Amino acid sequence: MWTTRQVLSKTSRSFVTNRLSQKTATTSISRLLSSASPPPFSKVLIANRGEISQRVARTCKDLGIKTVAIYSTADAKAPFVKAADEAICVGPAASSSSYLNVPRVLQAIRDTGAQAVHPGYGFLSENSEFCRSIEGEGVAWLGPPVSAIRDMGDKIRSKEIAEEAGVNIIPGYDGTIESIEHCLQVSNDIGYPVLVKAAAGGGGKGMRTCYNDQEVKEAYPMAKSEAKKFFADDRLLVEKYIENPHHIEFQVLCSPPPGVVTCEKPEDLQVVVFPERECSIQRRNQKVVEESPSCLLTQETRLKMVEQVKKLCQKVGYQSAGTVEWLVDEKQNFYFLEMNTRLQVEHPITEAVTGVDLVKGMLWVGAKKGFPPEFQIEGDLMPFKGHAIEARIYAEDPVRGYLPSTGPLAPYKEPASPGVGESYLRLDSGVAEGHVVSPFYDPMLSKIISYAPTRDEAIDILADGLDRYVIEGVQHNARLVNAVLRHPAFRAGETPTSFLPTHIPKFEGVQLTSSQEEELAVSIALISKARQSVLEQPPVTSGDSPVIVRLGGMFGKALSVSLHDDKRASVSTISVDGDSVTREIAVDKCELDPENCLAHVALDGTDRAIQVIKEGLDGEIKIQMYGADMECLVQSPREYELSLYMHEPEIEDTSDLVMSPMPGTLISFSVAEGDHVELGQELCIVEAMKMQNIVRAPREGFISKLKVKEGEALVTDQVLMEYVVEEAADEAA
Repeated sequence: MWTTRQVLSKTSRSFVTNRLSQKTATTSISRLLSSASPPPFSKVLIANRGEISQRVARTCKDLGIKTVAIYSTADAKAPFVKAADEAICVGPAASSSSYLNVPRVLQAIRDTGAQAVHPGYGFLSENSEFCRSIEGEGVAWLGPPVSAIRDMGDKIRSKEIAEEAGVNIIPGYDGTIESIEHCLQVSNDIGYPVLVKAAAGGGGKGMRTCYNDQEVKEAYPMAKSEAKKFFADDRLLVEKYIENPHHIEFQVLCSPPPGVVTCEKPEDLQVVVFPERECSIQRRNQKVVEESPSCLLTQETRLKMVEQVKKLCQKVGYQSAGTVEWLVDEKQNFYFLEMNTRLQVEHPITEAVTGVDLVKGMLWVGAKKGFPPEFQIEGDLMPFKGHAIEARIYAEDPVRGYLPSTGPLAPYKEPASPGVGESYLRLDSGVAEGHVVSPFYDPMLSKIISYAPTRDEAIDILADGLDRYVIEGVQHNARLVNAVLRHPAFRAGETPTSFLPTHIPKFEGVQLTSSQEEELAVSIALISKARQSVLEQPPVTSGDSPVIVRLGGMFGKALSVSLHDDKRASVSTISVDGDSVTREIAVDKCELDPENCLAHVALDGTDRAIQVIKEGLDGEIKIQMYGADMECLVQSPREYELSLYMHEPEIEDTSDLVMSPMPGTLISFSVAEGDHVELGQELCIVEAMKMQNIVRAPREGFISKLKVKEGEALVTDQVLMEYVVEEAADEAA
């Protein structure tokens, strides 16, 4: 049972988090929070959930500002609820009844006496009517004015304003698309490929890239439906899709002079532009890896873009934090994409390279105090140094087309920062071990950020952090991110938006090289020996006798490993023809860290963190190294010899079934019983985590039976429909 007056007091509970607990990570922010002046507000309500709610609460706590969290019944035990001084329930799990329920959020503001509201990102953060309602309550809105949200949130109007301000824009249709026929006509007039996108949208929602008429026909209804669901506005626009660009964005903080509500002249508006963020590693138009600064931009192009960013902000009368996004081609031509009128998910990398706290800046501007001292600079571009990279960790399965995944997180271990010199690792998350990932909200679990003096060092720190980031219980994309970071093209700074389709078009898990497999086999032998010692178990073999390590379980690749007393190991792959080469490897260390499900192994002078997740009853150990995860088994030579006589289990034939690729809700069927379907034909639409996904025919054939009903909740691999068995179909023919 929930009620808007169900308030949980947290004033006596100290908010302890490891998100920025590392000394080096907090230095750049905490030094800026100390100020002799009183805080701008005494209490702030955070109209959001998850990691951004905790992020805002952290700055408020450091400034001595009390915080109020709002939550749904599904989030009652979430970490962000505990992080606030007060928490108030605003409705049931569905976001439309809780986080998007404006009357209940307004009542929470009244009940708690909050002086200001921080909207975070997503949900109501770019809702101009919500902003108007907040101001009507006499409460400060920590964001831009109503007019800026309205004008920049409307993709059609924002392009008009950008053009008026002298900003470069993408070619497209200047108006709203009225129907699917109109969409087809405009698409053909512009010329494929085109981008069909929500006029009031952002964040990849309600957006589809189309290369032909058929794709437009499929994209139009889904983009329109998503636009309505996410933004309560189903208007669409069409523009030319620029292939192989870079997605570059500039963070801004804007304010009138202290004490001034609205500038009389546009040029009186104070604008600080921050160094660009490269956000081109994307899937489904949603960002996965971001970095600052970009490897692409020259200083000349950077300054030209900063000039246009400032013009746009002054033209629209912008205030608070926002982001101007661009597409930039390889020749440094740049085109205005959109302006997000809120704090961005990837703001931590800007904080890392500049050493400022953007949430603090929003608090000061929202209180009409102008910029904090550290934001007051000469010129328009905030000085910066070093390099920062952020990866978004989603509960989704890249092996199965990025389909969302739900369930309890167990085990779940967040990596600590190495804290070497200026370098650090930061992790902003909204989950904890035991947290249940539900289908109701965005699948992002956390953001992991590295900072270092150079890009190569930042890549290494982030990759090492991912090696030590244990996430089990749901499928996730951390392994894909690991593959991206270690890819030669990414290392070389070649990161257009086509990066994933070009280099990792179908992710099938991280594939280790032969030498890495040998090192993993030695590591597994060392880990097994150390575990046996700790658990007082008998060794698999005695003395220097070799063990056989199976990578992939009982029927996986076999390598022979011998561990010698002089800190050496010998390893060779067992081949059918008996032809193998033995490699000698120096063993520097093997330290178990069972509390964090890790083993730290150093071979030939190179350290690596290996995740040791669990051990099955058959002795198989689930491990992960460099993002490659697998079951491993250590056998004696005799056990290996006998295992060769075992037969691999048969795989169930599901060729006559169409199964749900994800948990979610069946929205609609596109076929009926008895219909003949072709390979790749649309069969039905399943909605999960607010995204609509087409389920396509895995083969040609006749549909014999629909097994579920529209509106029914689904689990992964639930049978949706059955084909007519091929033998029966042949007889019928």
